[in-house]
Amino acid sequence: MYSHLLVTVAYDKGHDAGPVLEIARALAAPGAKITLIHVMEPAPVFALDYLPEGWHDDMRAAITADLEALTADQPGAEVMVTEGDAAAEILEAARAGQADCIVIASHRPGTQGLHLGSTATKVVGRAQCAVHVARRA
Repeated sequence: MYSHLLVTVAYDKGHDAGPVLEIARALAAPGAKITLIHVMEPAPVFALDYLPEGWHDDMRAAITADLEALTADQPGAEVMVTEGDAAAEILEAARAGQADCIVIASHRPGTQGLHLGSTATKVVGRAQCAVHVARRA
C-alpha cells in the first residue's frame, strides 16, 4: 500500500480516467494522498495566431474542473495541471511531491510508439518510485 499516489490523466482519444483512478484507490493505504496530474502540451507556434484570446487559461480551468470532479468523492485529493514534456513533468511532480507510486495508463505500442518511445516508457525507465502501468486496449 502506498501513502502518496500520483495518477496521470491524459485527454486523448478513448480517454477514461476511471479505471486508472480505481487502480490508485486499490493501491492506496488508508488515508493516502492521491494527486491527479494532467500535462498540457504546448500549442504549436503556427497555431497561436488562430486561437482565441484566453484559450490557454480556459483550457487549464476546464481540465482542472474535470480533474476535481473525478476526485470529488476522494477526501484530500489534489489536482495538478502543468505544461511541457509529459514524462519530465510527471517525474518532477512525483519527485517534488514525494510520491511513492505513479499510476499511468499505457497504450499498446504501435510502430510509432516503438520508434519514438512513449510517456509511460520514459516514466517507467526514469522514476525513482514505484510505477503501476495500467494497460489500455
